[in-house]
Amino acid sequence: MNWPYELQIGWRYTRAGRGGRRNRFISFISGVSVLGIALGVAALIIVLSVMNGFQKEVRDRMLSVVAHIELLSYQGQALADWRQTVAQAKANPEVGGEIVGAAPFVAAQALIARGDEMRGAVIRGVSPAEEATVTPLAAQLKDGVLAELQPGGWGIVLGAELARSLGVSRGDKITLVAPGGQVTPAGVVPRLKTFTLLGVFNAGHYEYDSGMALIHVDDAARLFRTEGPTGVQLRLKDVHEARQVASRLARTLPPELLVRDWTRTNANWFDAVQVEKRLMSIILTLIVAVAAFNLVSTLVMTVTDKQADIAILRTLGASPRSIMGIFIVQGAASGVIGTLAGVAGGLLIAFNLDVIVPAIEHALNVSFLPGSIYLINHMPSDPQSGDIVPIALTSLLLAFVATIYPSWRASRVQPAEALRYE
Repeated sequence: MNWPYELQIGWRYTRAGRGGRRNRFISFISGVSVLGIALGVAALIIVLSVMNGFQKEVRDRMLSVVAHIELLSYQGQALADWRQTVAQAKANPEVGGEIVGAAPFVAAQALIARGDEMRGAVIRGVSPAEEATVTPLAAQLKDGVLAELQPGGWGIVLGAELARSLGVSRGDKITLVAPGGQVTPAGVVPRLKTFTLLGVFNAGHYEYDSGMALIHVDDAARLFRTEGPTGVQLRLKDVHEARQVASRLARTLPPELLVRDWTRTNANWFDAVQVEKRLMSIILTLIVAVAAFNLVSTLVMTVTDKQADIAILRTLGASPRSIMGIFIVQGAASGVIGTLAGVAGGLLIAFNLDVIVPAIEHALNVSFLPGSIYLINHMPSDPQSGDIVPIALTSLLLAFVATIYPSWRASRVQPAEALRYE
């Protein structure tokens, strides 16, 4: 082949494993370095894929209950015409095509009591027909318990955990204590209203299952004295565009409206996930860095062993740059092999975690994620190119950097000194 001789010699040194005990030892050290890079890259891909999977699972369960964007009045008062507000949002040429559903709502906090049991909850007044176009949970319940919510019927639907903690079931009566009591000659009397439990919902997200209740929007407006919906929920074509769409709407809608997207509603959780993911990336990248810099010892030993070869090449006319190139090729080849093996192994495991983890659980008779304790009872995985490409490039860069100093030292070998004792 008409490859440059630097490439041919460097590749020969990379796969050299015969020729004496010393060569076999150097080959062994080189193999350990390649294996370390591969394991580090694979571990990084698997861990980040699992973290992406958990984030996606929690996000999907969260978005089954909450809308992508909420438009609320700053004062907590009723909107003059919620349909007109939706029309104004859709009139924005930058975002009109993104909105695929809209529904009015009233949101407030209250106490729910049954006998001696009392729990705080977020009360959400919804319109069953419109709500089904905004949240997947409402779409699932549209023909079930949600359809039984009628204006003036004073029916309520509780989260499954909230109903369990109160010890109530369908048909039971519960009392809702609204904030802001009535002033009477006898003093301030809390506003109480009896509701009939129509059923429960299970969103799969503990925060909502244990602290949310749904009632009809008209009943909520009467109970909390808002005289109508206090906000509008919007559903978008692409959930990932929520922050951009919210920013555009904030610039065009009336200033008395607060525009809030789902990433800001749950900002603390998503910020914590991003910080954790960033820290895990740094920690695991250090593992790759340690493995990559093991190449330094491999190349130093190779340079020491090949000094006679270097001297002969120099006497035949090879330049210091060519000598440096030979050993850069050797180190870079090890880095490329380790990185490619790590990416392949990491992706193979990440895409088959749903098979691998249950097999391990069955073999060891354990459960890594008990459904009674954790939100998710299986190991999710979501490999993303936005993680894999930087991992591969970082690994290659670290391997290349690790080869520079030993290669430079090889280029400084003097032929006369190297051949003195040969």
